[in-house]
Amino acid sequence: MSFNFQGRQLWLGLFFSLSVGLALMSCTDNPNVVSGAGSKDEAEKFIADAEKRLLELNIKAGRADWVKSTFITDDTEALAADANETLIGATTELAEQARRYENADLSPESKRKLKLLKLLLTLPAPKDPNERSEVTKLTASMEGDYGKGKYCPDGDKGKCLSLSELEQIMANSRDPEELKKAWAGWHQIAVPIRKDYVRFVELSNKGAKEMGFKDTGAMWRSKYDMEPDAFAAEMERLWQQVKPLYDSLYTYTRRKLSEKYGQEVVALDKPIPAHLLGNMWAQGWANIYPLLAPANADRGYDLTQILKARNTDAKQMVRYGEGFFTSLGFEPLPATFWERSMITKPADREVVCHASAWDIDYEKDVRLKMCTQITEEDFTVVHHELGHNYYQMAYSGKPFLFRESANDAFHEAIGDTVALSVTPPYLKQLGLIDKVPDPQADIGFLLNRALDKVAFLPFGYLVDQWRWKVFSGEVKPDDYNKAWWELREKYQGVAPPVPRTEQDFDPGAKYHVPANTPYARYFLAHILQFQFHRALCREAGFSGPLYQCSIYGNKKAGERLRAMLAMGSSEPWPAALKAMTGEDKMDATAIIDYFAPLKSWLDEQNKQVSE
Repeated sequence: MSFNFQGRQLWLGLFFSLSVGLALMSCTDNPNVVSGAGSKDEAEKFIADAEKRLLELNIKAGRADWVKSTFITDDTEALAADANETLIGATTELAEQARRYENADLSPESKRKLKLLKLLLTLPAPKDPNERSEVTKLTASMEGDYGKGKYCPDGDKGKCLSLSELEQIMANSRDPEELKKAWAGWHQIAVPIRKDYVRFVELSNKGAKEMGFKDTGAMWRSKYDMEPDAFAAEMERLWQQVKPLYDSLYTYTRRKLSEKYGQEVVALDKPIPAHLLGNMWAQGWANIYPLLAPANADRGYDLTQILKARNTDAKQMVRYGEGFFTSLGFEPLPATFWERSMITKPADREVVCHASAWDIDYEKDVRLKMCTQITEEDFTVVHHELGHNYYQMAYSGKPFLFRESANDAFHEAIGDTVALSVTPPYLKQLGLIDKVPDPQADIGFLLNRALDKVAFLPFGYLVDQWRWKVFSGEVKPDDYNKAWWELREKYQGVAPPVPRTEQDFDPGAKYHVPANTPYARYFLAHILQFQFHRALCREAGFSGPLYQCSIYGNKKAGERLRAMLAMGSSEPWPAALKAMTGEDKMDATAIIDYFAPLKSWLDEQNKQVSE
């Protein structure tokens, strides 16, 4: 979750939530937008022209954004904003014009291109120019309120804490009162967002209906090559598959927290207070691993210290990642990657250090942007990010509208799939460790990973479930906060640490809500990465515990991976999934298989206590 890929088209969808209104107004008076029906020849020409125009504008915006991210100044920010505004305006105009050709007799490929073009929008704004202007101001206001949010203890403006500072408290403090203040302090920043969000929902839904969708949530769900209601049912099916694993982890965690803080703070028959799980949103619990770690959890090596002792530099860290892919049969990274990437933090200027993989020209100009540290964490991050770069290069031969992952969860899932192969056997093959640790230490490893991967699942599911209910009208504005906490208790088993009312707007304390960024992709990526990993390990002939598998050096697994990556988004995602796994349905049994030893251990721990 911390190292999200931001490809141009995927990123474009997020950016619509911030500035779509200004761009939309640029085509409001365009007489060519959805006027009459277009012929087959007109449609084919429209698609070809649209792809050419979007490719050119995406490259220009990508270059401007790269410079802005690796050389932050007022000027580079302004240039990037101008390029993005032009791109957004063109994309919005083309998405609306595409509707003119909905009934044309087109090939399946052209029909898919039209569908993908129309679904590039994340925020469907109304046609009325005044309402478009209003939704622009609302989205800017909500995102601005979130970005400026700070907690000032005791109202002291000289001691205000930013979100990053509050997150450090949430991660490291073991004082319940300090944690409670940090949690409540951050959540109060969302109060002003509430009134704007109510109006935003009204305007967004109006735009979605004008585009032929039931509401905005239905439009989002339509991006998954399924009927909206069928996609919602699919999400629930996947959740039910993983729920027993989550329940075992939850029961163990609640008991250990109760031992730490006492039953008056964490009662064994009540939800866990949300401020005690090491994260502002209780979406990942890895920060409290020291409170939960089993005995004999030491794996016997410290990769960070090993890398430093070998005087490993940032370039060598990336070379390790490249070597993983070449061992599978992929080509080495192009020379331009090494010439143009930013893999260390420059000493002479401000940059965005958040790790990300870039596809500048949609062919071979892929880059890594990362302020690489010589740590075990960044060793894994490098493998993750290069997974995105190799995906980008694999589909570069496709038409422009197909140069994207099969759905918005696939890219992130591929990065994480690669990272799952960073195992002790892999490190031994690289010569970084002398021997594979005793399996007795594996429970600690699996527990730590589950606190990241498994603990996230219910939160990854409920954020959009809440928004779907809001957009559909099932949840009214008077019940926004009530519905949020009902979902959080139902799925996560957590409760607010302080009383909440409808004066609060706790969903708005999570960036993706005020920023209008869909969240289902993160839940699906956490499911798909294990399904991908299991399929590749099976192809490689691996027969041991799934968590011990690394596909490093296996050409057969590499061939299967490359075949799926090369498809891009040219076919519906079930076809891409089948090319990789032989299965055409998402299946959470892979994550169950991966954590099977941990599940048995957790159940035994929980049973001993209950007896």
